[in-house]
Amino acid sequence: MRIELEPIGVARNEFEEAVPHGWRTALSRIIVAEKWAPALDGLEEFSHLSILFWLHRMRRKVSLHIHPQGRHDLPLVGLFATRTPVRPNPIGLQIVEFVSREKNVLTVRGLDALNESPVLDIKPYLPRGECIAEPAIPAWLKKLWSEDK
Repeated sequence: MRIELEPIGVARNEFEEAVPHGWRTALSRIIVAEKWAPALDGLEEFSHLSILFWLHRMRRKVSLHIHPQGRHDLPLVGLFATRTPVRPNPIGLQIVEFVSREKNVLTVRGLDALNESPVLDIKPYLPRGECIAEPAIPAWLKKLWSEDK
């Protein structure tokens, strides 16, 4: 089976080589192709969006097992048990805060994409069905998050 994707736009920000530590509060612009601009109507009523984007600079070999964030003090786990950008299909997914829209340009906060990343889709974040109150997560992730304060 062959799958072909056509980006609907591009992400623009200051993240050229790597996503910096403060990315959660950084602003990005998503420039949507003019032909898709009318499809943005109504987004202003949502506070958050789900952004799917192509990790266009990922060129490394994909490993089936990795240490999360390359840290050997964390367990070796399967690739799909992590959010590593090095994936068989380099698709990024991030829920962002929707800040504003001006015609075909969306301003969002908290997008962990590099500058010029192709945007594949935009969906409104829906708390019913997408927000799990108390999900189970592994101990290594709790450790990472406790250090990230």
